[in-house]
Amino acid sequence: MLSIPIHSLHIMAIILSLLVIGTLCYLVISRRHPDKDHTELKLRIRSWWWMIGIVFVVLYLPQNYSLLFFGFLSFMALKEFLSIVPTRMADRRVIFWAYLSIPFHYYWLAIGWYGMYIIFIPVYMFLYLPMVAVLIGDTKGFIRSAGTIHWALMLTVFCLSHMAYLLVLPSLNPDAGSMGMLLFLLVFTQFNDVCQYVWGKTFGKHKIVPKVSPNKTWEGFLGGAATVIIASYFASPYLTPLSSYEGVVAGAIIAFSGFIGDLVISSVKRDLKLKDTSQLIPGHGGLLDRIDSLMFTAPLFFHYIYYLYY
Repeated sequence: MLSIPIHSLHIMAIILSLLVIGTLCYLVISRRHPDKDHTELKLRIRSWWWMIGIVFVVLYLPQNYSLLFFGFLSFMALKEFLSIVPTRMADRRVIFWAYLSIPFHYYWLAIGWYGMYIIFIPVYMFLYLPMVAVLIGDTKGFIRSAGTIHWALMLTVFCLSHMAYLLVLPSLNPDAGSMGMLLFLLVFTQFNDVCQYVWGKTFGKHKIVPKVSPNKTWEGFLGGAATVIIASYFASPYLTPLSSYEGVVAGAIIAFSGFIGDLVISSVKRDLKLKDTSQLIPGHGGLLDRIDSLMFTAPLFFHYIYYLYY
């Protein structure tokens, strides 16, 4: 076990406090309005307890166990992605090698071999998987299949793994530790989703891409982004090595890329005529529904910090 740096511990306590407040609000609402159906709200709050509890336990475990969890998360995300997109029978061997790349990718991450980590999937696996497909000999649907598997591996393994790499980086903010950077990423990615939803519901009138996500509005995006950027100004020196002004850029990166990540997975679901990617998380849908923004915010936030300080 490892001790949790004081600033990270404070943020975790705040998150738990907000969750308790949310639970109490649900109890009050359900008692005042027993005639209404509050099942979805109940499921969402219960799932948040589980998700936050799991994340906090993982952060408290020794680093190797934490990395093992993130590797498993990538495996589950890749599995869910490949379960909803059409693939060929001939792709089974290619998909096997895609799964097999996960432990190798996380091994390079665990030992801090940045050079291999950064090219293993985008270069070696991207070249190797089509070679396997070619040797199988089935050319019908080859381009679609290669693009689907490549993109799935990129989003669910390569992009998501940047969350884990934040834990491997040496801590430059002793009061927050390396987990402070990960908490910043997780909290502000989710905070961005909430802020854009609230601003959109309150002031939203002008839709951005109604064919993809009719609830996304310019008012929601800009209001949410402004809120996240302002909050990042104050929170970044507390949890990360970033200065307040560097934190403003980090907030903008998270606000914009989180918004795009949400839209991209929404586009996938609309193309496949799905409401949710699965029913894994009660009240939230599938794993991809919950981490869609993170698949975009994680690599961009990581490389921003890595460029400035590592």
